[in-house]
Amino acid sequence: MMEKTRNRKRNRLIVIAVIIIGIVFAMAGCVGAAAGGVTVMEDIPQESFAVINIAGTIQASPDSPLDGYSYNHSVLTDYVDQLMEDETNHGILLRVNSGGGTVYHSDEMYLKLMEYKEKTGRPVYAYFDQTAASGAYYISCAADYIAANRNCWTGSIGVIISYTNLSGLMDKLGVEEIIISTGANKGMGSSMSPLTDEQRAIYQSLVDDSYERFTAIVAQSRDMNIETVKALADGRVYTASQAVENGLVDRVATWEETLRKVEEETGVQPYEKTFSTSASWIDYILYGISEALPKSDMQVMEEMVSSQFSGVPMYYMVG
Repeated sequence: MMEKTRNRKRNRLIVIAVIIIGIVFAMAGCVGAAAGGVTVMEDIPQESFAVINIAGTIQASPDSPLDGYSYNHSVLTDYVDQLMEDETNHGILLRVNSGGGTVYHSDEMYLKLMEYKEKTGRPVYAYFDQTAASGAYYISCAADYIAANRNCWTGSIGVIISYTNLSGLMDKLGVEEIIISTGANKGMGSSMSPLTDEQRAIYQSLVDDSYERFTAIVAQSRDMNIETVKALADGRVYTASQAVENGLVDRVATWEETLRKVEEETGVQPYEKTFSTSASWIDYILYGISEALPKSDMQVMEEMVSSQFSGVPMYYMVG
């Protein structure tokens, strides 16, 4: 009884703390929104190159609705569309810090950048911060020049599909899933059933197809033959210096050095647009409470099974 009372008091304290923190963050967010979009420069230059952050998991939208910094697919692709029509824009510099993401969104962003280059004739550069792996490297293959921080991990060229098999647990609990479908493989990938050999082969064919596209794009971007690329593309991660030695990166450099290079080659200054969220202070509070409250084992399991990446082909560095 005393233990339950202590838990209730603890949960109330957590909720109160989260509300206070949420109000603070909400006030900060309102100030940023009131500024109408903050940039790294006080004045927007008439002529500039755009700095675009490729950060976090490459997917449709950030994991948190309050996150205005991490990768947001529609926002970034729309922004590239705008840059194509902007005559004051002289190029794009990607600042990459991501372990990758879905095959679909990685490829869509790569294609959008290639469309930008083809339509405008302007250059695209890439700078790798701490991590630029798998899907993040895929996107960066649109760049004409790649520099990497000396502590960066990159590479991880490959594809992965994963899903959670709970059939053993369900057997112990006496739970049975009944699937009525039009074919033996219509329900494949269900967390309640193990894969058959045929289904595993089907998934492998999907992975192989995406892998062939990935390696072909690397070969074209880095002017390498496909055999050399595939020898490097076993999923392993490379340091920045190893990536330079293997032809995956052009130079080990700092962010400041890369900025200077792009400034010299384009003859203009950088401009970084900040994308803010439309979240209200209530959103901050509710999200903080939902994250702070303890979850039951069943809730954790449900989230794991319903993950948006379960059964989805990924260009992603695991770990």
